[in-house]
Amino acid sequence: MLKLIHRLLAEPLTKNKDIDDPETTIIRKQIIQKKKYLNKIYYEWYNTLIENIPNNSRYLEIGSGAGFIKKIKPDIITSEFFQIEGVDKVIDAQNISFEDQELDGILMIDVFHHISNVEKFFEEAKRCIKPGGQILMIEPWNTRWSKFVFTKLHHENFDPDSNWQLKGHGPLSSANGALPWIVFERDYEIFKKKYPHWKLDIVKLFMPFSYLLSGGVSIKTLTPGWSYSGIRYLEELLNQKKWAMFALIKIQL
Repeated sequence: MLKLIHRLLAEPLTKNKDIDDPETTIIRKQIIQKKKYLNKIYYEWYNTLIENIPNNSRYLEIGSGAGFIKKIKPDIITSEFFQIEGVDKVIDAQNISFEDQELDGILMIDVFHHISNVEKFFEEAKRCIKPGGQILMIEPWNTRWSKFVFTKLHHENFDPDSNWQLKGHGPLSSANGALPWIVFERDYEIFKKKYPHWKLDIVKLFMPFSYLLSGGVSIKTLTPGWSYSGIRYLEELLNQKKWAMFALIKIQL
């Protein structure tokens, strides 16, 4: 039944598209701009990251292809895994093409859980970020509710019992939505021992229903844009440890 509902509600623009094709990222960018409720989610996410950034700092966003962070903060350096119009650099998160200590920080939205070797990413980020710098990310999180949604209604892999390595070979098709929870919650003691220079500063759980109601980039919108503020207010009244689908994560050097 859930599969039938998903097929009926599938977003026509991305249905049956190869998600590793750069053209699909361009289509996703159009969807994020067009769907008012989803667009408001991205504005909230970007503003959440930006309010944690000091003035006069040099930040890189990894995985910028479908987004619009420069509309809000034009001095952010944008990047994507493949060449795509509108981004500043082509960058692999496991091989960041900046000099040592050239950056004040790195931003990511829905990117960490696509990095096939996060251990390489942590080392590369440490190399190119100045002491006192940070990584800020918004990522899926594992709760009882989110596990149901991500395993039953979402196309990406979500496996809280997995290790840190991803299956697959594509930059976007390789994924484990539970990876942020695995690294920063389930295996937190392992993370601390492996990377004593990184301090986990913030894990703030939020947004139980909004992304699902927006349809994301793969399902038709279920909610009008004007309802966003009211729904977000109601969401914040819930126990986020039980209901949240996402987390703001901040790690600092």
